[in-house]
Amino acid sequence: MCCGIAIGALIGPRIGLLVWWLLNPGLFRDAFANWLLPLVFALFAPFTMIFFMISWYISPGISGFDWILIIIGIMLDISSYGGGYRSRRGYAGI
Repeated sequence: MCCGIAIGALIGPRIGLLVWWLLNPGLFRDAFANWLLPLVFALFAPFTMIFFMISWYISPGISGFDWILIIIGIMLDISSYGGGYRSRRGYAGI
């Protein structure tokens, strides 16, 4: 059960990005100049890319409040990687 949740948490955002790209490839084409940057984002920082694409969908270009959304995405990516390390280490928390 726990492994299924972990696999879903790791693969879920990437599947969501894939579905979003299949439904609206023009948005990704407008947001990124080439295909390499979205691929790297999707592999290593999917939450950051999701929040970046939400910001870009709301208004093309990144400014003001959009940076807060991107920072939230970065924090989610860091916590998803850090949480896996913490659970492998056997830390149960306080």
